[in-house]
Amino acid sequence: MADCRHKRDTNARPRPRAALVAGPLAVLATASAITLGMVVSEPTAQDVPVSAAISERSAGISAELLQRDAIVSRSSDRSLATAPVKQGMRIEKKSDLELMMAKQAVAQAVSAADTKRWTTTELNLWTSPAQKAEKAGVLDAEKKVLVTGRSLFDRDEVVIDGASRWISSGYLADEKPVDESEEEAAAAPAADASCSNGSSVASGVSPNIVKVHAAVCAAFPEITTYGTFRSDGEHAQGIAVDIMVSGARGWEVAEFVRANAGSLGVSYAIYSRNIWSVERSGEGWRGMSDRGSTTANHEDHVHVTTY
Repeated sequence: MADCRHKRDTNARPRPRAALVAGPLAVLATASAITLGMVVSEPTAQDVPVSAAISERSAGISAELLQRDAIVSRSSDRSLATAPVKQGMRIEKKSDLELMMAKQAVAQAVSAADTKRWTTTELNLWTSPAQKAEKAGVLDAEKKVLVTGRSLFDRDEVVIDGASRWISSGYLADEKPVDESEEEAAAAPAADASCSNGSSVASGVSPNIVKVHAAVCAAFPEITTYGTFRSDGEHAQGIAVDIMVSGARGWEVAEFVRANAGSLGVSYAIYSRNIWSVERSGEGWRGMSDRGSTTANHEDHVHVTTY
């Protein structure tokens, strides 16, 4: 007899797999629907977990920092972003003394100096305008010194042997101080003076040349030679005179003429490669280039030109 159970077991069809897959798919679909609902809906503050709120806030702060960094990076001036910060976010500024005594500032001031002035008394030299500066020597009175025009803390900057030095303010003059002998000569009568040594000037010269001769002759009677007319320039016009004198006495005559320039009608005077003029009287005696000989350099006479 045949075994019916075995036949049924052999001919039985396997159970469909769809039933096995349907369950998990249903679970997955349900989870997706729940997730989609959470995304689409706008949760209230109570619906957002604490951990999610903190993460969102952190992300916002990070984004803000990134945005700020991007703005600084695009800026054409990044000095504030890269400069060192001192004393609680304040950038220190250099003092006037530090700025003035910076190596480049000092070198520029020294190289640009082109004005000379006279010292009126003996002065101490200092390395800087600071109160605790080091002493660097002494500057004699009646010394012509190059100045830069810079001043700080009641001190003026001068140039000594190519170096920056500082002296007390108020002791520089545009013109050379006159000593006692020069003051006596300057105080001598000028416009109304008369000559008694027998010297004279050629006829036909200007009235001002006559006055210069008379005044110099009265103050310096030992000088007897005066050159006026010759074929060139101002001498040919009769408005110039050469007073034949040299050495220290020549400087006394030159200073006398300068001191009385107004009453004598003097325009300018030249002596020993130096010139003084009414138009630039504030600059005092100014140096002249070497012309090659004693006479050409006016070392043996004082030249005076009048108006």
